[in-house]
Amino acid sequence: MLQQKFIKIFLAFTLVMGMTFTFFTEHAAAKTAIAYSGLQSSVDAILLDNKMKGVSSSVVIRKASTGEIIYQSNADQAITPASTLKILTAAAALETLGENYQFKTEVLTNGKVAKGTLKGNLYVRGTGDPTLLKSDFDHLATQLAKRGVKRVAGNLVGDDTWFDTVRLSPSIDKMDETYYYAAQISALTVSPNTDYDAGTVIVEAKPTTRGKVPKVTLTPATAVVQVVNRAKTVPKGYKNTVKIERQYKTNKIVITGNMPIGSTGKREWVTVSNPTAYALDVFKKSLAVKGITFIPSSKTIRGKTPVNSQVLVVKNSMPLKSLMRPFMKLSNNSHAEVLAKAMGKKQYGEGSWGAGLQVMQDYAQSVGLDTNEWIFEDASGMSHANKITSAQLTELLYQVRTAPWYSSFSQALPVAGSPERLIGGTLKSRLTAAPAKGKVFAKTGNLNKVSALAGYAQNSDGELLIFSVLTQDQTVSTVPILDRIATVIASSKK
Repeated sequence: MLQQKFIKIFLAFTLVMGMTFTFFTEHAAAKTAIAYSGLQSSVDAILLDNKMKGVSSSVVIRKASTGEIIYQSNADQAITPASTLKILTAAAALETLGENYQFKTEVLTNGKVAKGTLKGNLYVRGTGDPTLLKSDFDHLATQLAKRGVKRVAGNLVGDDTWFDTVRLSPSIDKMDETYYYAAQISALTVSPNTDYDAGTVIVEAKPTTRGKVPKVTLTPATAVVQVVNRAKTVPKGYKNTVKIERQYKTNKIVITGNMPIGSTGKREWVTVSNPTAYALDVFKKSLAVKGITFIPSSKTIRGKTPVNSQVLVVKNSMPLKSLMRPFMKLSNNSHAEVLAKAMGKKQYGEGSWGAGLQVMQDYAQSVGLDTNEWIFEDASGMSHANKITSAQLTELLYQVRTAPWYSSFSQALPVAGSPERLIGGTLKSRLTAAPAKGKVFAKTGNLNKVSALAGYAQNSDGELLIFSVLTQDQTVSTVPILDRIATVIASSKK
């Protein structure tokens, strides 16, 4: 009897506590709804804009302090994220590789140096460093010269076996292959400048005299690509119609069109076919400047470094926490794909997209995301087949705030309206007025008929909010809609 009485008392207590909890939960939800009613009605009104007719969208706004959703519209609608997918790539890379991860490029030999001659092959082994510049190869050549190397009686061998031989993600269309955002991925590559668009060469054409071809320069200078200059310098006042494109599946860069006298010319970052050969060519030129020559029978080839080879000189990249800035600020696709392969190599011993994307899935699951809601076939967001929801993207943005590397992640996001390129990034010319300027920190995303913006915004009360606005299927740009919503968030009050 005593036991039955106790059970009745316990059940009664549980019922009362449940009713009390429900009351306070509903009360808190009601208070939240009232507090953010202005924000909610404003976003609702923006989504009724004519630009949104026929557009599929997903919008979620959360409190950064608790993760509580304070606004949602089609929260679970799967939308192509474009480059906002890089949020997941960056988080997974920081977690998997670590903030202090560095890419290593080594110069090795299987021979010996005697009286200035290296009797053996010279190997250049890469691990995917997308920040290697000509100046880095110059430095490596200088170090070799200091070690007494004047002549190489062997081959120059590029070892890119850290990654697999698949150079392009499945999302890359043949029409995109000439452009910097669709560069081939190799474990051994070179960038033309500090934007670090690895696997590209800067091709610049300048007008000369009437009827003559424009003057063309390559940065860095390389013999790997062949320039076919069919353009023509025309009188001042004519339209500049010059196009610079790489012929599909070749290293032939064709320049066509008219270039008027007095114009600034034309400049393009053009991808190369076979980044490994490109890197070796640039390095060989650096060696020549330092007086290091090869015997006539030497070849420049791709191969694997023998296990007993000796390391002569090493170049370590900037740490990952520093690479995050050009990667996220400039939305660098090559960096995303390199990081995917690097993650795959570390976790599964395979530098492939398959392994890398699995690591990203593993990370998403580890922080409690619903991996069934994440569909992606690359790490950069180039594919239209990629799909995520704003509910999941904002949940990720909430979860990363407790990570030890969050500072490196958040500082890499573009800052609204900041004119400095490596601060404002892809938002430097957007949201340039108060209240959004300097208060919105977010990743942009743009593809054909797709626009996205996701990140953080500090409102007029100083409260940090998390948001995601994903749109697809638009016939006119929805970027103004995204920016209006970000401005409303920044101007909101509790």
